[in-house]
Amino acid sequence: MITLTPVAGDKLREILATEADPGSGLRVKVLPGGCSGFEYSMTFDHAADGDEVVEQHGVHVIVDRLSMPYLLGAEFDYEEGFQGAGFRINNPNSTGSCGCGKSFTA
Repeated sequence: MITLTPVAGDKLREILATEADPGSGLRVKVLPGGCSGFEYSMTFDHAADGDEVVEQHGVHVIVDRLSMPYLLGAEFDYEEGFQGAGFRINNPNSTGSCGCGKSFTA
């Protein structure tokens, strides 16, 4: 299952408190697309039947059955730096990515 770093958990709790419905969690999906074959989709949502849900650092992470094999062992992090801030998925199942970093190969 995907794990959250403490920093990602803090940022997600902050965003969920102001921008999402009460009881929502972070849904992470893998979809066909992008220049490398797959891309990530992240939305705030409620769990549905068949979803895997894990609570970490006060945040529910929701993954559907089709996306699960692509996300096993992945780490979700949040970074702030000179060139901006954002979430990053460190995915051991990725065998490559495109030049822009928006899609990956599995």
